[in-house]
Amino acid sequence: MNKIIIAIDGYSSCGKSTMAKELANALGYIYVDTGAMYRCVTLYAIENGMFSGKSLDSDALEQRIDEIKISFCRDELSGKVLAVLNGRNVEKEIRSMSVSERVSNVAKQPYVRQRLVEQQQAMGRKKGIVMDGRDIGTTVFPDAELKIFVTASPEVRAQRRYLELLEKEGRADYEEILSNVKERDYIDSHRSVSPLKMANDAILLDNSNMSLDQQREWLIDKAKEVISLS
Repeated sequence: MNKIIIAIDGYSSCGKSTMAKELANALGYIYVDTGAMYRCVTLYAIENGMFSGKSLDSDALEQRIDEIKISFCRDELSGKVLAVLNGRNVEKEIRSMSVSERVSNVAKQPYVRQRLVEQQQAMGRKKGIVMDGRDIGTTVFPDAELKIFVTASPEVRAQRRYLELLEKEGRADYEEILSNVKERDYIDSHRSVSPLKMANDAILLDNSNMSLDQQREWLIDKAKEVISLS
């Protein structure tokens, strides 16, 4: 059976990473978490004093961008894919609010996007991958055989993020999260380099009122339909 590239784009906190991981597992494909890659760069910038509040010292980051090496590994016990920054497992750190509040400012930097897009395109040359992010179907893989654009209301997405942080960190502020979701939507949609937008040939998935099982079934059906025609 021929293999294809599946590009999943959409707004923050829509569950793109979870659905991409599950779809990759169901198809026997490789999953690449592009959002985690930008979060890794953001964590590096935070840990190396390149932020003053939410303001990024872009020149300092650009000078040291070559020092940032990102990879992924699979946890042998849980089977989960973990983000690795310069040889260190940072999966927990990159999901913090501190990183979430700053990642859009890092992701909009042209030199960051150029470097990570090059890495992502190299990963997709053999096909058989599922990749999620903001511009996979428009910039990274404009010729992907299947493109899906995911959305949900800001309130639904904020509630999902709230429950996730509550479980991971034991505390969370819904109003702060909702404000962050709306701010990221605006930044992602209005940045000058590869803004978030739905590709003309993408399929829209609004999962505001879908269960995980319904979403999973929908995705697998769409993927198998396209694969059978490839």
